[in-house]
Amino acid sequence: MPSRRTFLAGSSAVLGLTAATTTAAGSEQAAASVAVPATGNGQVSSRPPNFVVVLADDLGYGELGSYGQKLITTPRLDRLAAEGLRFTDAYSTAAVCAPSRCSLLTGLHTGHSTVRANPSSGGQGSLTAADTTFAQVLRARGYRTAVIGKWGFGPETAGQESHPAARGFEEFYGYIDHGHAHEYYPEYLWHNDAKEPIAANVGGVKAVYAPDLLEQHALEFIDAHADEPFLLLLTPNVPHAPSDIPDTSAYADRGWTAANKGHAAQVSYFDALVGKVVDRLRARGLEQDTVVLVTSDNGPHEEGGVNPDLFDANGPLRGYKRNLYEGGVRVPLIAWGPGRVRQGTSDRPTPLTDVLPTLAELGGAPSPTDVDGLSAASLLSGSADPARHGHLYWFRDEWGVTSRANAQDGKRATWLAEAVRRDNWKAVRFAPERDHTLPDDKWQVELYDLATDPAETHNVIDKHSAKAGELVALMRSSWKDTYPRNPFGTRLTLPRLAVPGEAFTVTATLDNGSARPWTNAALALRAPTGWTVTPASPATAAQLAAGGRLSTSWRVTPPANATPATAWALTAEGTADTPSGPVHYPSTGTVPTPPAAPARDSYLSDLTWISATNGWGPVERDASNGKNAAGDGPLISFGGTTYPKGLGVHAPSDIAYHLGGAAVRFTSLVGIDDFSAQQSSAGATRAKVYGDDRLLLTTPTLTAATGPVRVDLDVRGVRVLRLVVEDANNRTSFDHTSWALAHVTVG
Repeated sequence: MPSRRTFLAGSSAVLGLTAATTTAAGSEQAAASVAVPATGNGQVSSRPPNFVVVLADDLGYGELGSYGQKLITTPRLDRLAAEGLRFTDAYSTAAVCAPSRCSLLTGLHTGHSTVRANPSSGGQGSLTAADTTFAQVLRARGYRTAVIGKWGFGPETAGQESHPAARGFEEFYGYIDHGHAHEYYPEYLWHNDAKEPIAANVGGVKAVYAPDLLEQHALEFIDAHADEPFLLLLTPNVPHAPSDIPDTSAYADRGWTAANKGHAAQVSYFDALVGKVVDRLRARGLEQDTVVLVTSDNGPHEEGGVNPDLFDANGPLRGYKRNLYEGGVRVPLIAWGPGRVRQGTSDRPTPLTDVLPTLAELGGAPSPTDVDGLSAASLLSGSADPARHGHLYWFRDEWGVTSRANAQDGKRATWLAEAVRRDNWKAVRFAPERDHTLPDDKWQVELYDLATDPAETHNVIDKHSAKAGELVALMRSSWKDTYPRNPFGTRLTLPRLAVPGEAFTVTATLDNGSARPWTNAALALRAPTGWTVTPASPATAAQLAAGGRLSTSWRVTPPANATPATAWALTAEGTADTPSGPVHYPSTGTVPTPPAAPARDSYLSDLTWISATNGWGPVERDASNGKNAAGDGPLISFGGTTYPKGLGVHAPSDIAYHLGGAAVRFTSLVGIDDFSAQQSSAGATRAKVYGDDRLLLTTPTLTAATGPVRVDLDVRGVRVLRLVVEDANNRTSFDHTSWALAHVTVG
């Protein structure tokens, strides 16, 4: 990676030069020159800033002293708020963490984002190859990138497109799995692509407090990259329930429950953690060249016995975690950087979708034009008024119920809900059926004037029905069942198999998904040692217009003695010169050499798969849900009949097997199994079978009520058999699906 000096040498635009911003609709507009505050010696720094983004877990709007907290002490954050910019109207994009974190990373609100709900039945929301994160945006300009703490997107395996490494973070330490992050004394944490055991915590022993390990790795990352531009996303799991923390002595004399003392101590721990990060920046002389953002993923929780009302955790606002009222989605946001960020307060409605374009502009990096966020870079420096959103949008699809949140929602906590804010008008609506396509007149709509009623105590829809209708129309227009992205950066396409000694084609594209043209575009391919790579098409372009693409291909041949049943990494390197300087977008994929083809009739659960994506296994014989040993889950059953052989998956899933042309017939039963049906009838999936990427079968929609579908297919000549399960109702809850008695007959 380049040093800070070489990075700057290649950059034609840094802070202080005219930049370009992009609206949510993707149109480019001229931006005022960003005036960077002077450093302590009166000089304006021209270095690209480091970024530290700190995301608390379930920290309420009113839980910091700078936001009115009286009982919990947060001196370090209060000082940052006094020295920096405190936002009064900052918003998470969801009332629970997984969709909120997805939006933060990708700049898309929950009407467009990939992950729109928390996992509720074991399936983890996953990012995809189409999701460009702010880490990928900044890494292209030479930033070193790390996420340390809670990731929260599955599956809990390495080498898949939802892993932090695939989404732009070259360093990762913490929790992949959403539920695993609820453990403060875990038996392991992930370090990059491997689990690192914490032996002292085995057997439920509370010896090593995970947030302490996160702190250690965060400070080490700053030390290691003090001389380079870096992005640190620090996501500790405090103060999420349970209220586990080694030391509650600061609140020992309070007449509170143990849960409330623990919660207060967790908030103070978070405060101290941010303070230690700032201290390390100062010790390294980086405070003038770093922008720190501190915020939360949603409103305050009431879980594990915590009483948010004791602390006035939502401040003057109505609602808690899971509510789309202000208390559930308005969050603290503090921007600090003595050399970069002005002092003061901002009441600009600022959703966390703005983080991606803001970091991109400050870091001199191109960013996607199809995000919902708007850059607030000029707001931080105080040089100009930033663009404002026409409206803000929220969506909720939540099965979890807590008493206070349910009471605020009028006992509608499990209903689908949406909200929109435009100017000071806020509309919230609830669907009595879990169906987003329900006609507007079936929804229950409320309207509030935040200018006079920030606590949302007076529903004024009877007086302003036309205004409510306008906001409902915005809700409808903000939701897309699917949101196809404009391609951005490098994409690599690999075949399902790499047969030793046989040539195959690899293709790659470099897409200029930004608003301005690029020049000197090029693509190159790196393959394993001993593999032959021959260009099959031109790999350079003098210019890539905005929205333009360079596409190239290579013929690649693995050696005849390549090890079978092994995944091999190939990397496409896309480079170009942009108006902000050179960019480099790598894209790495793996292609396996196949295991041996079956020599006799076999159940698939007795064969080695080529690849397996997502789920409860997805092959139950070999693994369960990434945390437990094989065979720990229930046996596959439909209607009370148990099947000893089969594959358990969770939509969306994709399992591939090497048949090598040896099989003649594939049979199975596929459907929503009894395990999922017993939890809820809401599961709905659709199964597909592919032979060498040719679609052989699509089932009708599978539900608990329909029962399984029998599969019987001719697979003569098929080399790769793929079993795919897709979500069929735009919700991944309760979509556990099983392929019972999945069997191939060998001819």
